[in-house]
Amino acid sequence: MHTMWKGSISFGLVNIPIKLHTATEDKDIKLRTLHNKCHAPIKYEKICSVCEEEVKPEDIVKAYEYTKGKFVVLDNEDLEKLRKENEDKAVEIIDFVKMDEIDPIYYDRSYYMSPNEGGGKAYSLLRKALQESEKVGLAKIIIRSKEQMAVIRVFENTLVMETIHYPDEVRKAGDVPNVPSEDKVTKKELDTAILLIDQLTSEFNPEKYTDEYRTALLELIESKRNGKETVTAAAKEAPSNVTDLMAALQASIDRTKPTKTAAAPKKKTTVKVKKQA
Repeated sequence: MHTMWKGSISFGLVNIPIKLHTATEDKDIKLRTLHNKCHAPIKYEKICSVCEEEVKPEDIVKAYEYTKGKFVVLDNEDLEKLRKENEDKAVEIIDFVKMDEIDPIYYDRSYYMSPNEGGGKAYSLLRKALQESEKVGLAKIIIRSKEQMAVIRVFENTLVMETIHYPDEVRKAGDVPNVPSEDKVTKKELDTAILLIDQLTSEFNPEKYTDEYRTALLELIESKRNGKETVTAAAKEAPSNVTDLMAALQASIDRTKPTKTAAAPKKKTTVKVKKQA
C-alpha cells in the first residue's frame, strides 16, 4: 500500500513513528471529452485573461485575492518553507473524546496508520488504550499544505486517521431554505412511518451495497467494445514540407520578377509630300 505521509504522532510522552496510507479510493468511471467531428480528445489550455496567450507552468505564480482585482503574490519558496516547518512537527493528540460526540458531517477523508520502524509497541499501546477507553483522539496535522483536524480511532485492529472539517468550514443548517420549522404530522402518519422503518431495519452489512450505476455503465462500455462500436481519434496532420517548399519558391519567384516600366510615348513624325510640277 502506497505511503503518502511519514511522521510521528504522540500522546503525553509516548511518541509513535507512523506512515499514512489512503484508506479509500475513488472508483468513478472517468469519461474523456472528444471532438465529435474527428473523435480526438479535447485539450484544456491555461490562457491569460488579459494577454490571451497560453501560459506555461513556469510562468504561473500563486496569489491571494484580498479584494476584487488586487492580489498578494506568494512565492513558491515561502510556501514550501512554511509547509516544511509545519510538516516536520510531530502530530500531537490534544484531546480524547467520545466518538458519538462528533457528528458525521465533520468527517472528510480516511487514512490507515501503520507503525514506522521502531514504533510497533507504542502503536499497539495507543490502539489498546483507545479500545479500552472507548475514546478517539483529536489531533492536528498538515496534509498537502493544509492544516487539518483529525480523529484517530481503531478500525478492524488498525489505527485510522480521519480528517475532519473545522467548525467554520461546515455551513449552518439554519441557512438551508424552506425547511419546515414544525412537524405537522398526525399520530397515525408517524406510527405508520415508524412501522415501515422497523420493517426495513437490519444490521449494517456494507458488502450488500454496490454502485449499480457504475456497474451498468461498465457493462454498457463493454458491450459497445465487444460490438465494435468504437472510434479512433483522427491523427494530426503533419505539415507538408513539399507544400511549404513550393510556397517559398513561388514567393521567391514573385519577388524576383522584373517590374514593368511604363512605355515611353511615341514621337509623332510628319511626312512631307513633294508636289510635282
